[in-house]
Parts: sequence; C-alpha cells; structure tokens
Amino acid sequence: MTRIPIKLNLLVFALATFFITPGFGPTVAHSQSAIPSFPEFYNPIRNGEANILRGVYVPNVLALPVVQQPEDEPYYVSGHDGEVTQFSTVSRYGNIGLLAHNNLSGKSFSKLSMGQEVDLIYGDGRIEKFIVTEVLHFQALQPESQQSSFLNLDSSENLSANQMFDRVYTGSHHLTFQTCIKANGNMSWGRLFVVAIPKLQ
Repeated sequence: MTRIPIKLNLLVFALATFFITPGFGPTVAHSQSAIPSFPEFYNPIRNGEANILRGVYVPNVLALPVVQQPEDEPYYVSGHDGEVTQFSTVSRYGNIGLLAHNNLSGKSFSKLSMGQEVDLIYGDGRIEKFIVTEVLHFQALQPESQQSSFLNLDSSENLSANQMFDRVYTGSHHLTFQTCIKANGNMSWGRLFVVAIPKLQ
C-alpha cells in the first residue's frame, strides 16, 4: 500500500490528538451492562450511510457504537461510556483507529486478545471482519509531552512519537484500538494498542 503524504503541521496535530486525549474522560452515563447478541446490536445501528463506520462488535467482549470526530474538534474523544471515537487522521492512511478513554469504553480494550474476531459495521449494513494479531503495551516516558518517547513493556523496544504513530497506524490496511494505561496514579502513564488485520475470506 502506498503511504499517503501528510503535511508536517497535520502530523503534529495528529500526534497531539493521538498521545494526549485518550486518557481520562468525564463519565457520562451510557454504559452497557451486558454484551448483546450480534443481531441485537447489528439491526438498530444501521442508518443507510455506506461509508460511515457505525459500530464495532467482539463476541462476549464489546459491542460499541462508533462516533466521528467533529471537523472543528480534532482533539475530540467521546466522554460517553458505551461508545468509541474513530480517529479521523488515520483514515488518511487507509486504516481505522478507534479511541476511548481508559475509565470509559477503553476499559474493554484490555479484554481483547490474540485471535479474536472483530466485526466493524457500516451504516449500510456492510460488515468488515478483522482478527486481532497484536496487543501492545507501552510506557510513555514523558506522559504529558506530545513528543514523548515510548518503551515497549514486552520487548524493551524504544520508539519516538513519530515512530510510534507509524508503528500502529500506517502500513497495510488494519484496525487499531487505542486507550491509555493507568499506573502509579497517572491515567496517561502508558498506551495500550490492539491491532487487528483483515480476516481472510
């Protein structure tokens, strides 16, 4: 896949969105008490819009509506429990990023594991299937900085902010879930990424 060029100022904005906002969010009641069956989730979530991602479903793990970032709010991540936000910048690379605060819907991301199937549901009812292939845990070495470097807690790999963005959001078509990791009283101590690739038919 050919990488789409991106201007430096857009990359800076992307990094700011990517590394700061998916941490702690104010809770707004909208949580799901139980995971519905796929038909129960699928049928009401469709709205006829062919190219709009409307929901993400993982059996026995999560069933979450997807909301879009407003055009004039590039730092937006939903403050509602029970939904996730699509990372608009990632779409420029032909990939899909789903963001959630770790005290809200992001809690469910830690329940994802290798080999699980993920269904993305679009407004027209189309379903895109993925398989989880990576679960990545990183410590932000400068948690409050947009340009923090990141330490892979599983392999000691050390990445810059730019390298991290490339690592999880560019390349062949894939889906990435992202939330923060809480540790030592810091809601943004680290980052959790769950990467899924298209399921072969």
